Amino acid sequence: MSVKIENVEKNIVKLEIEVDAKVFEECMDRAFNKNKGRFNIPGFRKGKAPRNMIERYYGEQVLYEDAINFACADAYDKAVDENDLQPVDRPEIDIVQIGSGQNLIFTATVTVKPQVELGEYKGLAADKDTVIISEDDVEAELKKIADRNAKLITIEDRPVQSGDTVNIDFEGSVDGVPFKGGTSKGYTLVVGSGTFIPGFEEQLVGAALNSELDVNVTFPEDYHSEELKGKAAVFKVKINDIKFKQLPEINDEFASDVSEFETLEEYKEDIRTKLADKAQAQADRKFEDEIIKKAVDNATCEIPEVMVNRRLDDMMRQFDMQLRYQGMNLEGYLKMMGMEESQIRADYRDNAATDVKTQLVLEKIAEVESIDVTAEEYDAELNDMAARYNQSVEEMKKHLHEDDIEYIKNSIERKKTIKLLVESAKA
Repeated sequence: MSVKIENVEKNIVKLEIEVDAKVFEECMDRAFNKNKGRFNIPGFRKGKAPRNMIERYYGEQVLYEDAINFACADAYDKAVDENDLQPVDRPEIDIVQIGSGQNLIFTATVTVKPQVELGEYKGLAADKDTVIISEDDVEAELKKIADRNAKLITIEDRPVQSGDTVNIDFEGSVDGVPFKGGTSKGYTLVVGSGTFIPGFEEQLVGAALNSELDVNVTFPEDYHSEELKGKAAVFKVKINDIKFKQLPEINDEFASDVSEFETLEEYKEDIRTKLADKAQAQADRKFEDEIIKKAVDNATCEIPEVMVNRRLDDMMRQFDMQLRYQGMNLEGYLKMMGMEESQIRADYRDNAATDVKTQLVLEKIAEVESIDVTAEEYDAELNDMAARYNQSVEEMKKHLHEDDIEYIKNSIERKKTIKLLVESAKA
């Protein structure tokens, strides 16, 4: 086998690969053995005709497709390994020469991982937030906890007030015509939460239980639906139910009810510790992100479009998964929002490009700094994963594919690289 490499343009190479006639002949035999059972040749039982009879009857071209797949796949993989190429996409294959007794010649045009030129990445400086938890912070957290443990009390003897939780039926219309998504039965709304269109919730204040009223609003100019932007609408609303939150008194009894602590002071100290830990983790992550961003900004590389698109595909899959956890999917979300998938991809594109560049820069730093993943580090990561998924390590190993193992190792390498950047940085 011989290989010629041509740089077509940045990050795209064209390989001309010549496979020996003998090797191609072996691939023709593999193609024959794969397909012989589907040929009917007069005078032979199905699948029993020799290869020369099949080629005489149908032409040798009948075996080319599979023979090419066998020969090209093997030769391409070998050429990539021998020339230390790092493809980031499937190759585009073109046949130059093919035939019995001839060498197979084909070209493979493929996008490869771009070269990264690192800038400064050690000793970078960034601001780091100082963590201070005040008494007001603790009191605010206590109020949130009390709010989560509040009781909803049904009201029958007064109208709706701000802060009440109401159950309503509504039907919206523009110029007397109901619009898509504007009707609901038994909708629960906290009045004053800002969930609905501006002006809607305020008009519910003062409405009596079981009463019906018209709510007049104007959709914002930046509303997601093109058909409703800036339009005046009327909602016919019925008040089915009114409830208000009865907050518990924050005292020792409350602390013992919602925690393992007997006194409020003990509980507040625990809250203070947890708030400090959370705030410190956020400060560390913010500092880490800033250091990574500076290292990435200092580096240069031209990112292939195919890598950005692949990252966009991942982001769209993740978005769809998040929607499914909420009982929806991407298709339903797009219909509800009156959007095309291309609009979301366009919004995500800059983030996708940044993600790809960050990945490439961190990989380059790991290469330059000779950061490797040891067997001990890999085993430790597997132990952590097994504990998280409540499995034994042996059971987890049974389900790991080669791609999974590579992903785990890359994840460890990334963490070690980021640690190197952060430890050398100045706060």
